Amino acid sequence: MRSSSWITLIVLLLAGAILLLGRCTPGSDAEDLTFLNLEDSVGYVGMQTCRSCHASIYDSYIRTGMGRSWGRATPDRSDASFGPHALVYDSASNYFYAPFFVDTILYVREFRMEGKDTVHNRVEKVDYIVGSGHHTNSHITSRNGYIYQVPITFYTQEKRWDLAPGFEDGANSRFSRILNTECVTCHNHYPEHVQGSENKFFKMPEGIECERCHGPGALHVKTKLAGEIIDTSRYADRTIVNPRRLSRDRVTDLCQRCHLQGIAVLQPGQTFFDFKPGMKLSDVMNVFLPRYTDSDERFIMASQADRLRLSQCYQKSETLTCITCHHPHISVKETGRQQYNQPCLNCHQPTGKLTCTAPLADRAARGDDCAACHMPPSGSIDIPHVRITDHYIRRDYTRKSSENKPKGSFLGLELLTKTTGTPLEMAEGYLALYDKFVADPAMLDSAEAWLNRDHSGEIERGMRSIVHLHFARQRYSALSGLADSRDTAGLDGWTAYRIGEGCLNMRRPQRAATFLKRAVSQEAHNLEFREKYGLALGMLGQIPAARREFLWVLKEDPARPLALTNLGYLHAISGDLTAAEAYYRQALKWDPDFGQAKENLNALLAVKK
Repeated sequence: MRSSSWITLIVLLLAGAILLLGRCTPGSDAEDLTFLNLEDSVGYVGMQTCRSCHASIYDSYIRTGMGRSWGRATPDRSDASFGPHALVYDSASNYFYAPFFVDTILYVREFRMEGKDTVHNRVEKVDYIVGSGHHTNSHITSRNGYIYQVPITFYTQEKRWDLAPGFEDGANSRFSRILNTECVTCHNHYPEHVQGSENKFFKMPEGIECERCHGPGALHVKTKLAGEIIDTSRYADRTIVNPRRLSRDRVTDLCQRCHLQGIAVLQPGQTFFDFKPGMKLSDVMNVFLPRYTDSDERFIMASQADRLRLSQCYQKSETLTCITCHHPHISVKETGRQQYNQPCLNCHQPTGKLTCTAPLADRAARGDDCAACHMPPSGSIDIPHVRITDHYIRRDYTRKSSENKPKGSFLGLELLTKTTGTPLEMAEGYLALYDKFVADPAMLDSAEAWLNRDHSGEIERGMRSIVHLHFARQRYSALSGLADSRDTAGLDGWTAYRIGEGCLNMRRPQRAATFLKRAVSQEAHNLEFREKYGLALGMLGQIPAARREFLWVLKEDPARPLALTNLGYLHAISGDLTAAEAYYRQALKWDPDFGQAKENLNALLAVKK
């Protein structure tokens, strides 16, 4: 009896082992394969730890576009040219920009001329270069850990300096465009972010690292150091994600986390740090793209995943993914064309029989390169001066030249990370589209139409979107009314801030201060929240408390004209005109067009006469 029990136990254990190994074999359904390093308890170890075992892969990877995506602004890292010709003029704002090195430190000078006189001069240090140089070098300045984009970019394909993308056509935000976690977590490896801030970071990595595609590595390192080695030619090592063992949908999610830079809206409770390889992207965020009547021909630069999905090759294949053609560890500059052509030939010339119908002369001119005909380089609608591979694979590629034509009519917003969005998710998408890209009231009309549908199952989430809509439409009386109908408990920072702003605009500083204090408690390093809270305190006559808020902001970032102007005003009403004038002039040093500072200074000088 006892012997029989032991035999039964051994059989069960062996069966369990066989089942476990069966789940891990390359032939099993990748959708069912669960990687153990996706658990929240597994930490990141950094690329240098990976290098200790995978040195050859590391040496190759750091030469790729991802490996060179972000770095220190040094002469060796820059692909730009410098000298007298390196000058950009923004006619809309009447600013000149000149980049220059002093020893190994890069600076950008902003200046304005009146005749032969320089009437404004501001110099900012450049701390980081973003972009591998394959298309661009953009530039980032850090002020006490708060990072902002510099207004000029070097476009490497045309070897020219110009305004950075999004700074042209009168939209020059100078040195104040923040880079938040959404921006940084695609252009770089995960940084150490200061909680409660939009754009302050403790530590900034230099390039996308291994664990962005393979997941946290601590468990993998621990098991290898313990001598637990798995024959990966036969079984999956579940302590680390191998993207080739993921299902097609999960591989696509992994790549489109950054190569589908549409309108990203986080799911409740999620952050831009939460996605890991092997997860569903839609569990962390929804990503939308606006569709126009000419979207087939006009597209943004980082939309490769969307363009590929439009292709018949993708739709008719069950296995085609980004890594069918791309080797993530090898630079595209070091990859032979055959690496990209062979996947085409595997389907379109499987028996060796010639299937290409192009004239031999055309084929010879293009080096028998499939992509040259079916995925030719194109411009993008969001980044000037670049040519990129269009991943929309087409048999008859007769591009209609629409790059310099007015864009087509807007059709609607498409959710790309899952089949169907709820009415509330669609409303969130339209609100984000309005905030980030298309400030057209029609987007708010669409958001409101979706919000008018049933979202009774998500009352708080719906309330956040209603507040967002009222704020975007400047319905300050409605926001003020909401302030009377509820308290601040449970409010996130942005919702509290928007209600507080509504109360400020309705001249209700007491109620505004209540909600703005809540916003600051949720995001203590959001400098905009602090400035508006200080304004509410000042309106209430709480001068010392208001001053403390503005001084705190300036300690964090001295280049804040609004905080400087408000400090000047507080000194003026307290009778210290000398200090007030100094603050106004300091504000205008940072921004010579800051209207409130100019008005206050002129009024003060008139009083002093």
